[in-house]
Amino acid sequence: MTYRNWYIILLSICILSCSKEVDSIEVDNLMLMESPPGFPSVEHPTGNEYTPKRWTLGKKLFFDPILSKDGQISCASCHDPKLAFSDDKKVSFGSDELEGSRNSPTLANVAFHPYFTREGGVPTLEMQVLVPIQEHNEFNNNIVLIADTLSKIEEYITLSLDAYDQEPNSFVITRALAQFERSLISGQSLYDMEYNYQITGSMSASAKRGKVLFESDRTSCSSCHADFNFTNYTFQNNGLYAEYPDEGRARLTQKEEDIALFKVPSLRNIELTAPYMHDGSFQTLVEVIEHYDSGGHSHFNQSALVRPLELSSQEKDDLLAFLHSLTDQNFITNKNFSNE
Repeated sequence: MTYRNWYIILLSICILSCSKEVDSIEVDNLMLMESPPGFPSVEHPTGNEYTPKRWTLGKKLFFDPILSKDGQISCASCHDPKLAFSDDKKVSFGSDELEGSRNSPTLANVAFHPYFTREGGVPTLEMQVLVPIQEHNEFNNNIVLIADTLSKIEEYITLSLDAYDQEPNSFVITRALAQFERSLISGQSLYDMEYNYQITGSMSASAKRGKVLFESDRTSCSSCHADFNFTNYTFQNNGLYAEYPDEGRARLTQKEEDIALFKVPSLRNIELTAPYMHDGSFQTLVEVIEHYDSGGHSHFNQSALVRPLELSSQEKDDLLAFLHSLTDQNFITNKNFSNE
């Protein structure tokens, strides 16, 4: 029996065992914020501890285009639940159809990130929310103006008072959105079934061979894509170009040694988050594998781990199978995260 079947059975038991008067929000939130096997616990900052009402307000804000200046795009416009909360464009388009500068990353497991944005300049989710709101080519808005708008909407006033005992304001908006994003936990892939839930046979033989190759000294993939979230959150240059239009982490630090360095992304649900790289320059995982097999383009800050691999066709297929095993179908079909 698959984990999804067990999940449905357990959820049904919980619902049936509860009083008919139990609030539906509480039922829908039964398993939110629970870490899967092999994951650490979710930590919440003081003053923004998890409650269903805070989560509900955050979800409503996440899907509401009211946050953007032109009222046309929401957080979900660039972070689609069906695409593991990423999108399928090289770079996303913001308010007034302005083109963004970087590929939208997945929001899966952002609860566990130590910092945010590709150059790592934002320390908390609560603060990160402000970045797309004020960016000219994203929401192009002002959080004070957004709060003023929400304060004229009875539903938002009620939700805000219930969640934070305050009417809509900057504090409420940033905390509620961060609350919802922290619940986007993905840890039920075939890889997890095989190794964390101990359900033998969940992964194919090819995917298992790919895992061994992925973790080997020969490829060094797991040197950067490590631990439960398949990232060590460091900043690296992977030899995508010899010269980069985007200065990467140096945009924040102004240091030469940080030019064209970007935060190592998680590989969870990587099958769903094409196109790839900070600028969406690769359309398929096959292209990504070919890039690493080639050894990159010798940028002066390129990681020493990126080098020619001379993989066989079978080895490339096995690596691809392993990457596909990191897809979490339960995550992208979870109705808690859908606006439908």
